[in-house]
Amino acid sequence: MSFAFPKIYPILDSSCIPTVGRAKFLKTLGESLSLAGVTLMEYRNKSATDDEILADAAVLRAAMPSKKIKLILDDRVHLVEQTAFDGVHVDAGDMTPAAARRILGPGRIVGTFGGSDALVPGILEQPADYFSVGPVYPTTTKRTTKASIGPKGVKQLREQAGSGAVLVAVGGITLETAAVVLAAGAHTVAVSAAIFGAANPAAEFRRWMEALG
Repeated sequence: MSFAFPKIYPILDSSCIPTVGRAKFLKTLGESLSLAGVTLMEYRNKSATDDEILADAAVLRAAMPSKKIKLILDDRVHLVEQTAFDGVHVDAGDMTPAAARRILGPGRIVGTFGGSDALVPGILEQPADYFSVGPVYPTTTKRTTKASIGPKGVKQLREQAGSGAVLVAVGGITLETAAVVLAAGAHTVAVSAAIFGAANPAAEFRRWMEALG
């Protein structure tokens, strides 16, 4: 689908959500991020049941209206319609981007893993709207065995992908390194711990926006 990807793509991992007062936390968080100017966010919960994900998603969707914010669900393609989310991110081992596109149609966003030391063979032929690349730096919020590629690796992947593909750099990116990663060729930086580990994630997001423009 046609969508202007922002420079900052927050990823809300379930490890950042408290078990006590969960719904209230998500409502407050979602409303504050909406006011802060977030236009794209992924909700990632690898271990929850479908019912638990639907409960979290309902609170987030109510707090972050679809006219302003695109919400992306990690992995669970079969829940996207029920959550009224705007798309899905599928990695290796999940459903393929092509299968996700067949289910979701052309009107929703489909993202997938594009590569680390090199692009995944044939990945640019997949019907995906964006391709995550990395990890750029060591990360603690997502399990991976892949080595960090650094900004140099991002630059190499951009050269391989050409100018048209939307590359989303992931993995350990901080405010101090984000500008370098964007300059290396990433269209967007995906950020989890650096934003959601802050005492005030909305204020931290604003700080990133002010720094990156």
